[in-house]
Amino acid sequence: MSAYTYKTKGTCSREITVELEGNIIKSVNFMGGCPGNLAAISKIVVGMDKDKVINIWRGNTCGTRGTSCADQLTYALEEAYEANK
Repeated sequence: MSAYTYKTKGTCSREITVELEGNIIKSVNFMGGCPGNLAAISKIVVGMDKDKVINIWRGNTCGTRGTSCADQLTYALEEAYEANK
C-alpha cells in the first residue's frame, strides 16, 4: 500500500492523496478546497470500496464547474488503483 497523489482539475482543491489496500480506501487527504467539507468526505470514505464511492460520486458538480472535489476523488481512486496493480 502506497500513497498516490492526484492533481485535480477544475476544483478549489489542488490535489488529493489517497491510499488503497486492494479496493478498500485506507486514507484520503485533500490539499486546498473547503476544509470542513473535504475533511468530512475523507472520513466518510475510509473503509469503503473504491467502486462504491466512484458509482455514487462520479459526475457530482460544484456550481457551474462541471466537476467537484468529490467527482475528482473518483478519478484519483481509479488512478491510484491502476498505479498499485
